[in-house]
Formats: sequence, structure tokens, C-alpha cells
Amino acid sequence: MLGIVREEAYYFAPQGRTKIMNEGWASYWHSTIMTQRALQDSELIDYADHHSGTVATSPGRLNPYKLGLELLRDIEERWDKGRHGAAWEACDDWEERKDWDTGAGEGREKLFQVRSIYNDVTFIDEFLTPDFCHKHKLFVYDYNEATNEYRISSRSFDEIKQGLLFQLTNFGQPWVYVRDGNHLNRGELVLWHRYEGVPLRLDYAQEVLENLYKLWKRPVHLETCDDDRPIVLSYDGEEHKVEDRTED
Repeated sequence: MLGIVREEAYYFAPQGRTKIMNEGWASYWHSTIMTQRALQDSELIDYADHHSGTVATSPGRLNPYKLGLELLRDIEERWDKGRHGAAWEACDDWEERKDWDTGAGEGREKLFQVRSIYNDVTFIDEFLTPDFCHKHKLFVYDYNEATNEYRISSRSFDEIKQGLLFQLTNFGQPWVYVRDGNHLNRGELVLWHRYEGVPLRLDYAQEVLENLYKLWKRPVHLETCDDDRPIVLSYDGEEHKVEDRTED
């Protein structure tokens, strides 16, 4: 069973590594073809309604269509106007940067180059810029337990970029490793979560432990952290336990 799951995961891995680029590319060409070639006057409202729904953003989730589309458009504009390279990076005059246009006209060519050699992680790492984040009002948010509300915690470009890259690493899934397959010489399974500042959802983790128990037939344990507090989650087929643990 695990072999089947692994084989299927490897099949979908390439799509997972290029989801933002794929969806952005599709949205870019759909919009380009419809607005410049195929759209009839009577179809305008219908097209606008469907397209706006596709690229709409909602609280708590990243829309790959929107991010991919806007980044591709930004790249096209930058390379059309020559807004890259040493001279552009060295310019710190806002008015000059605002009107910068060398007439290079290399945007479309650059898009095809980017599409052929980048994946989502390298795409974000290379082409996300402070100007892009400022233009699209991107920010980092967290949950305020005192007010029971989500709030903006930072508008720093470095934190925004780090947050996006963190979501994309390992397709946004936590890193979990087998630590011991014969714990206490009783055949119990011990897993270790590589904690990187983002705690696991307890309800999800407990469901995973229940399913693992069905396969393993013995108690299973997961070492992780809850807001930097080392804990171990356990399931023995009857009840869940959450206990403090001492870091190795």
C-alpha cells in the first residue's frame, strides 16, 4: 500500500513543483488570447466574470493562478522596459526608476525562457522583488490569541519571500522521518517531525496517527513541537495522548 502511494506521489511531483507557474501560464495565455484575438463583444462580461473568479484571492490561502499570472506579467514588463541588470539595480532614484524604459522589448522572449527552465521555488526566488510586493500589497500575517484575530505581522520583503518559499518547499508538506521502528523493543513506531517554526495541526496529526496504526498494528508516536514546546503525540488504537518531551 505504501509503495502504491509512493509511486503515485512521484508521478504528481513534477506538477506540484510547477503549480504556480503552470496556473499562471495558463491564465496569462487565456487572458491574452481572449482579449486580443478570440473574444466577441457579447462575450466580454461572461469572460470577465469567469476570469475574475479564477484569479480572486481569499483569506488564508495562496491563489497560484493570481500569483503566477501577476509575476509573469511583471517579468514581461520589466524585460520590455529593460528594468533589470546592473544599471537598474544600481539606480536608487525613485522618479528615474518610475519612468525607466529602454525600449528593450524582450518581455515575451524572457517569458518563454523562464517557462522552460524554472520551477516554483526558483521562480519565486529569482523574480519576486520588493517593487512587486509593494505594488500588490503583499504581507505576512499571524494569529493573535489575545484578540482571536489574524493580523498583519510584517510587510518586510525578506519575510514575505521567506514565507512563500517555505510554503513551496516539499510542496508545503511537513518533513517527517522514521526515528525508530522497534521502540522499547515492542515494535512501536516513532516518527520525528522536523519543526521549522510552524506547528502541525493537531487534528490532522491525530488522524494520520490513526491511519498509521491501522497499517502498523502497534502504537505509533510522533515527536514534534507545539509553539516551540517539545511534545510527543501518541496513539495506541484506543486513545490519543499529548505529552511533553525532552529534546535530544
